[in-house]
Amino acid sequence: MSEDKRKVTIMPSTQRILSQMGEQIRMARLRRKLPMELVAERAGISRATLYKIERGDSSVSMGAYANALHALNHMDQDLLLIAKDDTLGRKLQDLGLKTPRRAPKMKRNE
Repeated sequence: MSEDKRKVTIMPSTQRILSQMGEQIRMARLRRKLPMELVAERAGISRATLYKIERGDSSVSMGAYANALHALNHMDQDLLLIAKDDTLGRKLQDLGLKTPRRAPKMKRNE
């Protein structure tokens, strides 16, 4: 029985980002002087998977990337920065808000 694996098409710009992210993970590991085997063990992944992560392989799950970051002294917290400041989304949202032509009438106490 063969597994049905779907191939996801990655845009070239996204692949460059993944490659850069992988390189940054690799450099973080090297700065900490941690061997691949130890980081992979801490992350609960194989050494081969960590190798793929450090190469920016798009076939590796986001969970594996998060585990590798966590194994590097809780760097998985950096994932909270993704899409935190959605400038374009906020501008689009503001454009959709209708502003009244004039201020509403004030109610008088009788």
